[in-house]
Amino acid sequence: MTRTYKRLALAGALTFVAVGASAQDTTWRVPTSVPEGSPFYINFLERFADNVDVLTDGTVEIEPFGAGVLVPALQVYQGVRDGVVEAGHSTPCFRVNEDPTNAIFCSFPGGMGPEAHSTWMLEGGGRELLEEMRAEEGFKTLIVGLGSSEIMAHSNVPIRSAEDLKGLKYRTAGAWGEVLRDSFGSVPTTVPPGEIYTLLERKGVDAIEWAPPSANLPEGFHEAAPYIITPGVHQPTFVWEVVLKQETWDELDEATQAKIEAAAELTSLQSLMHFYDQDIKAMETLRNSNAEIIEISPEFQAELGAAGVEWMKKTAEAQKEAGNPRMAEILDEYLAYEDRWSNESGYLIRNGK
Repeated sequence: MTRTYKRLALAGALTFVAVGASAQDTTWRVPTSVPEGSPFYINFLERFADNVDVLTDGTVEIEPFGAGVLVPALQVYQGVRDGVVEAGHSTPCFRVNEDPTNAIFCSFPGGMGPEAHSTWMLEGGGRELLEEMRAEEGFKTLIVGLGSSEIMAHSNVPIRSAEDLKGLKYRTAGAWGEVLRDSFGSVPTTVPPGEIYTLLERKGVDAIEWAPPSANLPEGFHEAAPYIITPGVHQPTFVWEVVLKQETWDELDEATQAKIEAAAELTSLQSLMHFYDQDIKAMETLRNSNAEIIEISPEFQAELGAAGVEWMKKTAEAQKEAGNPRMAEILDEYLAYEDRWSNESGYLIRNGK
């Protein structure tokens, strides 16, 4: 029995035994780090709100808010910690500078792709490791959003080799920015999602990365810059989460908690399938646009991936020497799972050239 079915079974059983103890109506205001109406907002947060409404029979309301309405786009976690909102929706990618351990969960160059990473997160122990890390911060976390691979860059200049990255002004976030700076001499910068298009169009940077094809397409990046760089070695996949204070979570009865956890997992699986479907349609559109698609060579891909893994190992070792062994411990588990997946998944049929 999977974890989702166990949660639903528990929820059903507790509902029957709770004498007159149906959950008190609850509303959570949940800001996210993207503007209202963006694919992440719709595919992750609005989908989660709808699933929670259905599974809790309307006793819990998730009230979504776009970036900047209740808290700044990159301060969602802080808004929850400070009690400004009941819960928040964002990605560990935006917290790598605070604690590089976050890079393991949000993905990094050379890391697992969406197929393997989502399996590790939901079934292979990744979720439990993230829960333990967030618990130390006083948070309850729910994985609400799994992503496909991103486009490596929309760029004002062609990128075909490591030499092209030297001195490149690049909007990004997460481990990729650190790898760019340390290994390739690039100049990474981070701005909120709502500011990326203007930055690219006005050539405030040479290149940007944001999301998978179907999320980039409506942003119009392909109209602002002449080159599209693939595949997304820099961000093989990504994870978003809803966090809330542990005491807020503890106010709910066990049946309601189980239903919300089931809604989160359902949302994550649905959202990943949605991205897969929409991404291939988006790539067809991008391929027929005026932008040139550059697919970097396997050798360059391997070079980027090796630099990413090396940065992760080096950073984990530095954390360990500073008295924080957690990153090294989690990275060891992650890389072991990646090896097992690579070694034993050859039986799977995969379509593609």
